[in-house]
Amino acid sequence: MGTPLHWPAEAIWEAVVADLPDFSVEVLAQIDSTNSELMRRARAGRLEPVLLVAEQQTAGRGRMGRQWFSGPVDSAAHAAPYGGPTSLTFSLGLPLAPQDWSGLSLAVGISVAQSLHPDLRLKWPNDLWWQARKLAGILIETASLNTSRYLVVGIGINITPPPAAGLATPPAWLQELLPGIAAGQALQRVAAPLIRAIKAFEQDGFLPFQTRFNERDALSGLGVTLSDGTSGIARGVDSDGALRVQTAQGLQLISSSEVSVRPLTPQLL
Repeated sequence: MGTPLHWPAEAIWEAVVADLPDFSVEVLAQIDSTNSELMRRARAGRLEPVLLVAEQQTAGRGRMGRQWFSGPVDSAAHAAPYGGPTSLTFSLGLPLAPQDWSGLSLAVGISVAQSLHPDLRLKWPNDLWWQARKLAGILIETASLNTSRYLVVGIGINITPPPAAGLATPPAWLQELLPGIAAGQALQRVAAPLIRAIKAFEQDGFLPFQTRFNERDALSGLGVTLSDGTSGIARGVDSDGALRVQTAQGLQLISSSEVSVRPLTPQLL
């Protein structure tokens, strides 16, 4: 767990190990992708629970094959507590056996948003927004080995202003809401509650998270266009985490992780 920056690895480990005895925290200066690394380990039979943090990713991945930019350490931020990568990039890997996987990415988003700031909103299915701009993203993958299934949850959070070239809407960053916060501080806020949320999801599914998602739903009441061209009004999510969209053909439930939802203009309802 050695690193030139002061990450709160021991504090996170102490908060989690009672519930996950084999849990470990690793911090790497650089890697291609924390998700890719944990998926490689899982396919090699390494299924222990681990939190893997990267100060810089060289080939970070987002949903639907998009690139996730993970900047290098900002030397000017070293004076802040825990040091200062320009973004927080980590993946959590652990064996998981829920009865139903539906809504897991939403439960993850709820946990992260609640840990960071009350003003954060959730864009179905897996982005955190602030003022209609993306602040963080979630990428969930699983590896199946015999009867076991290993979950990898990748999270990227902009800490300082990220590159915005070529983007129609500039991203948000956490220091806009929490001035001076560093990546290590953000990690300490989200890590242990995230693990508890995932274990709660394993036990009880998405239903206990439904109301909390709808309270933070960034799309609620907005006109949206789905990736197949269908348009309608977003009406929150159901008990399985499916997006409810009122269309001209009636209410549709959207559950595919490959659906892209683009909000249009607010509707007067």
